[in-house]
Amino acid sequence: MVWLILIGAGAMETVWAAALEASHQFSRVGPTVLFLVALALSMVGLGHALQSLPLGTAYAVWTGIGAVGAAVYGMAVLHDPVTFARIVCLLLIVAGVVGLRVIA
Repeated sequence: MVWLILIGAGAMETVWAAALEASHQFSRVGPTVLFLVALALSMVGLGHALQSLPLGTAYAVWTGIGAVGAAVYGMAVLHDPVTFARIVCLLLIVAGVVGLRVIA
Protein backbone atom coordinates (compact mmCIF):
# COMPACT_ATOMS: atom_id res chain seq x y z
CA MET A 1 0.00 0.00 0.00
CA VAL A 2 2.84 2.42 0.77
CA TRP A 3 4.13 1.99 -2.79
CA LEU A 4 0.75 2.98 -4.23
CA ILE A 5 0.74 6.08 -2.04
CA LEU A 6 4.27 6.91 -3.18
CA ILE A 7 3.29 6.46 -6.84
CA GLY A 8 0.30 8.74 -6.26
CA ALA A 9 2.55 11.31 -4.60
CA GLY A 10 4.88 11.17 -7.60
CA ALA A 11 1.90 11.67 -9.91
CA MET A 12 0.89 14.70 -7.84
CA GLU A 13 4.40 16.05 -8.37
CA THR A 14 3.72 15.92 -12.11
CA VAL A 15 0.39 17.70 -11.57
CA TRP A 16 1.89 20.49 -9.49
CA ALA A 17 4.70 21.00 -11.99
CA ALA A 18 2.20 21.32 -14.84
CA ALA A 19 -0.04 23.60 -12.77
CA LEU A 20 2.94 25.76 -11.84
CA GLU A 21 3.72 26.29 -15.52
CA ALA A 22 0.04 27.01 -16.27
CA SER A 23 -0.24 29.50 -13.41
CA HIS A 24 1.94 32.01 -15.27
CA GLN A 25 3.89 32.99 -12.17
CA PHE A 26 0.83 32.58 -9.92
CA SER A 27 -1.20 35.14 -11.88
CA ARG A 28 -4.00 32.66 -12.75
CA VAL A 29 -6.15 31.53 -9.82
CA GLY A 30 -7.26 28.07 -11.03
CA PRO A 31 -3.82 26.67 -11.83
CA THR A 32 -2.39 28.31 -8.70
CA VAL A 33 -4.97 26.57 -6.49
CA LEU A 34 -4.34 23.27 -8.31
CA PHE A 35 -0.61 23.75 -7.76
CA LEU A 36 -1.08 24.27 -4.01
CA VAL A 37 -3.42 21.29 -3.58
CA ALA A 38 -1.25 18.96 -5.67
CA LEU A 39 1.88 20.14 -3.86
CA ALA A 40 0.31 19.44 -0.47
CA LEU A 41 -0.93 15.99 -1.53
CA SER A 42 2.46 15.16 -3.00
CA MET A 43 4.29 16.11 0.20
CA VAL A 44 1.81 14.28 2.43
CA GLY A 45 2.17 11.15 0.32
CA LEU A 46 5.95 11.34 0.36
CA GLY A 47 5.90 11.90 4.11
CA HIS A 48 3.71 8.86 4.60
CA ALA A 49 6.02 6.73 2.44
CA LEU A 50 9.02 7.83 4.51
CA GLN A 51 7.51 6.09 7.53
CA SER A 52 8.07 2.72 5.83
CA LEU A 53 10.71 3.21 3.13
CA PRO A 54 14.30 4.46 3.31
CA LEU A 55 14.68 8.15 2.49
CA GLY A 56 16.87 7.58 -0.56
CA THR A 57 14.50 5.03 -2.08
CA ALA A 58 11.32 7.01 -1.45
CA TYR A 59 12.78 10.30 -2.62
CA ALA A 60 14.34 8.82 -5.76
CA VAL A 61 11.09 7.09 -6.73
CA TRP A 62 9.00 10.20 -5.99
CA THR A 63 11.34 12.45 -7.94
CA GLY A 64 11.70 9.97 -10.80
CA ILE A 65 7.95 9.64 -11.27
CA GLY A 66 7.52 13.40 -11.13
CA ALA A 67 10.38 14.07 -13.53
CA VAL A 68 9.24 11.52 -16.10
CA GLY A 69 5.64 12.65 -15.78
CA ALA A 70 6.56 16.31 -16.24
CA ALA A 71 8.76 15.51 -19.23
CA VAL A 72 6.04 13.41 -20.89
CA TYR A 73 3.48 16.14 -20.19
CA GLY A 74 5.82 18.69 -21.72
CA MET A 75 6.28 16.60 -24.85
CA ALA A 76 2.61 15.66 -25.20
CA VAL A 77 0.95 18.96 -24.31
CA LEU A 78 3.52 21.75 -24.43
CA HIS A 79 5.25 20.57 -27.61
CA ASP A 80 8.63 20.10 -25.98
CA PRO A 81 11.06 18.35 -28.35
CA VAL A 82 10.70 14.59 -28.63
CA THR A 83 14.07 13.07 -29.43
CA PHE A 84 15.49 9.58 -29.31
CA ALA A 85 18.03 10.60 -26.67
CA ARG A 86 15.33 12.16 -24.49
CA ILE A 87 13.18 9.03 -24.67
CA VAL A 88 16.15 6.80 -23.82
CA CYS A 89 17.04 8.95 -20.82
CA LEU A 90 13.44 8.90 -19.56
CA LEU A 91 13.37 5.11 -19.95
CA LEU A 92 16.56 4.92 -17.88
CA ILE A 93 14.85 6.89 -15.11
CA VAL A 94 11.87 4.51 -15.28
CA ALA A 95 14.27 1.54 -15.11
CA GLY A 96 15.88 3.06 -12.02
CA VAL A 97 12.50 3.55 -10.32
CA VAL A 98 11.48 -0.04 -11.12
CA GLY A 99 14.87 -1.26 -9.92
CA LEU A 100 14.44 0.53 -6.58
CA ARG A 101 11.04 -1.10 -6.16
CA VAL A 102 12.46 -4.54 -6.88
CA ILE A 103 15.31 -4.24 -4.38
CA ALA A 104 13.36 -2.39 -1.65
